[in-house]
Amino acid sequence: MKSILKIIILLIIIACIILGIRFIIGGGEDTWICRDGQWVKHGNPKNSMPNEPCGIESIKIKVFFNNDKLDPEYSCNKAFPVEREIAETQAVARAALEELLEGPTQEEESQGFFTTINPGVKIQKLTIENGVAKADFDEQLEFQVGGSCRVSAIRAEITQTLKQFSTVKEVVISIDGRTEDILQP
Repeated sequence: MKSILKIIILLIIIACIILGIRFIIGGGEDTWICRDGQWVKHGNPKNSMPNEPCGIESIKIKVFFNNDKLDPEYSCNKAFPVEREIAETQAVARAALEELLEGPTQEEESQGFFTTINPGVKIQKLTIENGVAKADFDEQLEFQVGGSCRVSAIRAEITQTLKQFSTVKEVVISIDGRTEDILQP
């Protein structure tokens, strides 16, 4: 009888140790877990879902916008960088342009950043060869765009966003394959 009681007590102690180790090592039950590239609630986490990409390496890039606080006189050809974190990709220059076309975030806007690029612009093709980035956009890029200042500002945002990369020394902007008569004031 005493040996059965000792075995029961020993089993209870072992069970408590296992549960304690699971709680300490396994973390809390209320947390966010990365599963198949997406954040999934585990239990009832107190914190909001993490902002960083899940299960994917990320890199930092710069996107260049105009800024009425950093350039109050609006010199037309100046663009200023904001840092963005994106999922790692082989097409990092294209990803940077896509971030540019998304425009500034609300937080960036509160810091004076704005874009002169029309909403809804699409990248049709981007190639980088011998230090020259050739960026071809759809016609939305020049839709109702007038004035030499705005044209210069659009060019500055695109050019500086691409020139952050060491493989880009020059930028050629085209619309539907045309380079000659685009973005005219």
